[in-house]
Amino acid sequence: MTNKISHGIAVAALSLTALFSTDPLLSAAEESNKQKPNIIFILADDLGIGNLSCYGADLFKTPNIDALAKSGTLFEHCYASPLCGPSRACLMTGRYAYHTGMTGNDSGKLLKPANEIMMPKILKTAGYATAMCGKWSQLPLQPSDWGFDEYLRFNGSGKYWNTQDGNKTYTLNGQEVPLKDKEYLPDTMQKFAFNFINTNKEKPFYLYYAISHVHAEILPTPDSAPDSKDLYADNIAYMDKIVGQLIAELDRLHLRDNTLIVFAGDNGTAAGDAARSTVHGKPVIGQKGTMLECGALVPCIASWPGVVPADKVSKNLLNITDFLPTLADVAGATLPQGVVVDGKDFAPQLKGKEDGWPRSWIFVELGRHWYNRDMNWKLNEASELFDMRNAPYAETKVPGDTKDEVAINERKYLQGVLDQLNPAGGIVDDGDGSGRHANRDAKKKKKAEKAAGKKATPETNSMSSENANTPGE
Repeated sequence: MTNKISHGIAVAALSLTALFSTDPLLSAAEESNKQKPNIIFILADDLGIGNLSCYGADLFKTPNIDALAKSGTLFEHCYASPLCGPSRACLMTGRYAYHTGMTGNDSGKLLKPANEIMMPKILKTAGYATAMCGKWSQLPLQPSDWGFDEYLRFNGSGKYWNTQDGNKTYTLNGQEVPLKDKEYLPDTMQKFAFNFINTNKEKPFYLYYAISHVHAEILPTPDSAPDSKDLYADNIAYMDKIVGQLIAELDRLHLRDNTLIVFAGDNGTAAGDAARSTVHGKPVIGQKGTMLECGALVPCIASWPGVVPADKVSKNLLNITDFLPTLADVAGATLPQGVVVDGKDFAPQLKGKEDGWPRSWIFVELGRHWYNRDMNWKLNEASELFDMRNAPYAETKVPGDTKDEVAINERKYLQGVLDQLNPAGGIVDDGDGSGRHANRDAKKKKKAEKAAGKKATPETNSMSSENANTPGE
């Protein structure tokens, strides 16, 4: 009798629990959220294709990133902007620079939440927790103003130790926090990323991880030997280590199978190390800040076990603006209404669909320079046509009076695309056209003041803290 009573009480308790605690709509939402993939977007700084061994780099070894590529799809033709600020604006908004006004590193002030919607706000509508970790300097306001729930950001670029100028503190959710002696900022950022993942492991999350590496100032890492002869290689190795640790943490939490990881660069290799960043024994053409091929051609890898095809190399054209509509699709989010989104949704192809790639050309812009490129040809704002069939090792200017029918037809096709885009009819760069005019002007002024024996006056903030090399240099 006692057992029967106990059983009856238990059944009644379960019934009451189901009656009072189960909301069908809430349960459906929770179940839907469980099925949504986590999204981690790792954006490396000044990392070109010649810096990763999975892209054929000769001097650098990146085993963890290589393994990530092996587990997913490596894109051979992904294009950003030749400088970090415009690239990051394109990534976050899904819009070209002549639409947002961020044509250079110091024009982020034109971006306003009143007229632009960034990735986190879109993903939040689909139930995502959102966090930003790392570099934000070229973009205006704070990450929280654009929809990030949490953030850790530093000022400027290439920040590692508190011995660097402008790297005495970092900002954590609006509060300035001192960077301690012997505290390595990338490790602090990694701890923040781990904490965010652990805190939000029961719901879908989006982490935008804008790492420090490998932007100058190139300094010893915690793993560098005291007598290291190649600090740049040390920094690439540490970047690779950070990626490996992140994947290991996802594995530990049993989250890896439901997490889409994208690893990409924001522009090509910086001038100081571009010459030795060779691929398959050959130098590549272009570097950060130039409109040559490897100014904007960046590494890009996507991995989502069981969903994104593994051990695949995609030769399709991809633009950094494409990630906003694609990740929105993956997350089940709706794109903003009344806003021109230039990016193309390739979520079906990312998941393995074999046909229907949405792009046959890409558009790249910096300052008052731009070009339109298909797989084999490129046309710029000066109506110069280039044969790109030997890229990334060479690009050959086609004579204006060529009789080559293929070249003539390509010029007509690419010019038609540029006429339709009409970047000159959008927001045009208001400086010297390089995309980094304020930085160059400030450096000239400081140099002149130093030569005159005066104390340099601060004219720029961290939005223009890049190395100076303009398109064509």
